[in-house]
Amino acid sequence: MDILKEKFRVKAAEITKEAKSIVKEHGAKKADEVSLRQVFGGMRGVKSMIWETSNLDPEEGIRFRGYSIPELRKLLPSRNGDDQPLPEGLFWLMLVGEIPEQKEVDWLSDEWEKRATVPAHTYAVLDALPSHTHPMSQFTAAIVSMESESIFSQRYADGMSKYDYWDATYEDAMNLIAKLPRIAAYIYRKTFHDNKHIEPDLSLDWAGNFAHMLGISDNQFKSLMRLYLTIHADHEGGNASAHTVHLVGSTLSSSYMAFAGGMTSLAGPLHGLANQEVIKFIFEMIEELGTDNPSKDEIAGYVQKTLDAGKVIPGYGHAVLRQPDPRFTAQRVFAEKYLSDSTIVNIVWKLFEVVPPILEGLGKVKNPWPNVDAHSGAILVHYGLKEYSFYTVLFGVSRALGVLSALCWSRAMGFPLERPKSVTLDWVREFIKES
Repeated sequence: MDILKEKFRVKAAEITKEAKSIVKEHGAKKADEVSLRQVFGGMRGVKSMIWETSNLDPEEGIRFRGYSIPELRKLLPSRNGDDQPLPEGLFWLMLVGEIPEQKEVDWLSDEWEKRATVPAHTYAVLDALPSHTHPMSQFTAAIVSMESESIFSQRYADGMSKYDYWDATYEDAMNLIAKLPRIAAYIYRKTFHDNKHIEPDLSLDWAGNFAHMLGISDNQFKSLMRLYLTIHADHEGGNASAHTVHLVGSTLSSSYMAFAGGMTSLAGPLHGLANQEVIKFIFEMIEELGTDNPSKDEIAGYVQKTLDAGKVIPGYGHAVLRQPDPRFTAQRVFAEKYLSDSTIVNIVWKLFEVVPPILEGLGKVKNPWPNVDAHSGAILVHYGLKEYSFYTVLFGVSRALGVLSALCWSRAMGFPLERPKSVTLDWVREFIKES
């Protein structure tokens, strides 16, 4: 028996009934007003979708089903001997709104292990791509190639009832999440380690096995992967990758197609690719300054030079947050425990002291604080994962947990095709005249 699916079925029926009642009784109430600034500015901040799995507060940061990251690090089950939460526990929480018990997380680890076999043709697709193909392009191609395995697509073609859309979507989500670590590890070993692949260790959890297949045997790295794949899992529904999954999913594309669309959004330098840009920035700074132990004054000079050249400081600023990103802080806590002597980690900490005052001095930066990308690359480099073009793939594996659990909710609640109204500049001109 699939204990998670049954729990989701019960909760989804309750929530869907409540949602229909809300729309019936209060549907005419206005939830927001849109300014021309938002019309021209990427719809920034417009309240226009339901996203059950997480919420982002400008001051408090991300909360998963109401729980902060520090709370989750204490409450979510972990693996014996480790102090980091298991991502399986967060997926359970996001899907059904409950902190799972250890036995439930163990069940989910085993369930994903059963579903983890990647079809041979997906490996063939990856092998056919040139070695210089960006890892995110490979990742997206692999996901699309597995659409042939979609339970949703098969059952939809057979005439599935709309009331069963969530069930088939759940199956696709579980299968896809289970396979992603093997696909990502295959891309990494193919691209950077001469196709020398590592067989999975079935005694490990989802994140621990991923670390093992990447080829980094350090137990601390396994612990890091558990933390990394937890804190990157979701960031409410308005960010580009999550919104793309929601949009594509609203057309009744399968989880594979919707998630692949989300990954093309994540691959943009204004979104997930920023983690690659951060470590590249640090490497270039080290090379120009001629030292891996620069002073704060040297860093400040380099930062100012970068800004004077009309460039941004990658890893700083956020579209919503107005405080340091709790995901940055969670990684810093990990680094303070295990990596306080790391030269590159210490550069990240010096940047944290130097960059915000400089950005604040510009007088036009709403959020001068570091985001999640500011820290992750330095920790990965410390453990030997230096190939920064792969970092966004790690991000993508984690993001699957949030966006696919949210897609299950979208299907369970019967959300319609997303179709906002666009306007022309002529319309805007007439609107201004009449207002």
